[in-house]
Amino acid sequence: MPDPKTGELRGNRNLQRLARISQKKQEESLKRELRLGLSAAPSVEDRTISLFSRGPKPAFAGINTFMKAPYCEDIRQIGKYEAAFIGAPFDMGTTYRPGARFGPQAVRRISALYDGYSIDAGVDLTEELDLCDAGDIFVIPSNLEKTFDQVSKAVSYVYERGVFPVICGGDHSLGFPNVRGVAPHIRGNVGIIHLDRHLDISEKDMDERMHTTPWYWTTHEPNNTTHARHTRMHDVGLPNCHPKNLVQMGIGGWYGARPGALVARRRGTSVMTVTDIEELGVDKAAEMALGLAWEGCKAVYLSFDIDSVDAGFVPGTGSPEPGGLLQWPAL
Repeated sequence: MPDPKTGELRGNRNLQRLARISQKKQEESLKRELRLGLSAAPSVEDRTISLFSRGPKPAFAGINTFMKAPYCEDIRQIGKYEAAFIGAPFDMGTTYRPGARFGPQAVRRISALYDGYSIDAGVDLTEELDLCDAGDIFVIPSNLEKTFDQVSKAVSYVYERGVFPVICGGDHSLGFPNVRGVAPHIRGNVGIIHLDRHLDISEKDMDERMHTTPWYWTTHEPNNTTHARHTRMHDVGLPNCHPKNLVQMGIGGWYGARPGALVARRRGTSVMTVTDIEELGVDKAAEMALGLAWEGCKAVYLSFDIDSVDAGFVPGTGSPEPGGLLQWPAL
């Protein structure tokens, strides 16, 4: 909104901030493109253009990484970066429509269009963040438990080297192994903010830990003292993930709510429906969610399920639901 004293618009303020950011990485990138891609044909007047595409342009060309960030092929070098995009192309936890295994590649492809420079947000991600693409975790098709182990180990490896993991699925069963990879490294409790149309806190679905179950296995339930009936499923709640710090936003879909509702009610999670968000307003809803998730915690995990957005905008999601968030509130 405009500055209350000067009337200056947000966009103009952000333009001033962006002007103060160094363009060193952009300059280094251009030099690298020309060095590796050779000089363009003589008829090309813009001599920053190379013969072979080795940078962010054209958006439709080049090798696919997230936002055309550097590819960290040798994962042992991941510690050189501040954040890493990690693909988890697994969708055998879905109970309706598969296809999310192609999510990481699809996100990489559309992300090539964007350069990380936002006047509205007032940020220049390329210059202000050392981001890389760590590639995809080797998931095991048709085996949830082995895939969960692969994902937890991969996320743990990245996180313990001081790199912020940005994990792209894949179906929502991955929420549990993602948090399991981070939580042991946190000296304190971990809160969770979960945007979804569904609670995803059922114990099991069709006898397995499907995409409707991740928060059952992630949040700690002190009264559950036996694991006897959970063959191979040795985690019944991570010890530093308490249900009181699980905030579930956008809830209200018409599919699979009954079993999860019993668990959410018993454990006392915070359930914020789409109507709650509409009535509170986005800013107040976000403020409440952050307050609940951070209470007594040292870290908060954010999980964004695309089906939290109304199916009219994301018809390709695995479990499309009417009445979800519109684009602006979701962003």
